Amino acid sequence: MCDIRLFRSAKADYDTAVMIWKNPYNDEMILNNAAYHLQQAVEKTLKGALECVGVTVPNTYKVSKLVKRISDNGANLTVTEWVDDHSEMLGEWEAQSRYDMDFLVEKRKLDAAVREVKAFLDVNGIHKELRNELQNSAVKKRLLQCLPENKRDCSDFELNCYYIMFKKKIEG
Repeated sequence: MCDIRLFRSAKADYDTAVMIWKNPYNDEMILNNAAYHLQQAVEKTLKGALECVGVTVPNTYKVSKLVKRISDNGANLTVTEWVDDHSEMLGEWEAQSRYDMDFLVEKRKLDAAVREVKAFLDVNGIHKELRNELQNSAVKKRLLQCLPENKRDCSDFELNCYYIMFKKKIEG
């Protein structure tokens, strides 16, 4: 069973990015930190989904490589059009926002990224509310049957993550 801590960390990175984005402290450079955390949210979600299908996750921050691995390995994750189209930019944000002191993320790109990364996380159930698919009691019951007994008493967030792992088995 894959480790859902990557999904939990992805959500925390997104929440951190939003806090920074809402309160930039009148400093454009601080927005680079928000960009970095948005990139991390996407990267960790992709890596978590790859782990769930048994793929050894490469040591890379390149979102474009991870997106390709998602499609090549049949991971149970929806890669939104925006994430696919902006994967190179997100990869650049990881390195440039931390190491290039002359780099400043554009506010308009960050504004769009906050919305679009949220949409990416939401469509994949990386949120605290129970995902739509699990509102169906029969689907939720099939998911719970996939889990070891000691994992069945868990939060909606955790169930959402487990759904990524077992979607094919549940639907099969």
